Amino acid sequence: MKKNMGNIDRIIRSALAVVVGVLYFNGTLGGTLGIVLLVFATIFLLTSFISFCPLYTVFGIKTCATEK
Repeated sequence: MKKNMGNIDRIIRSALAVVVGVLYFNGTLGGTLGIVLLVFATIFLLTSFISFCPLYTVFGIKTCATEK
């Protein structure tokens, strides 16, 4: 896997995942919507830790700095 996510993208994904996690475990988000958002938050955290997003590869997006 070649890195395709930049630092800003990783920070935004991690922040969104933390916010969704806090809202879910505080009881603000619940039910099916809460579970779906928690799954997305988990995926966001995993992809930000490894700096690779499979959907970026499919769509040809690369947010990291180019290598010279």
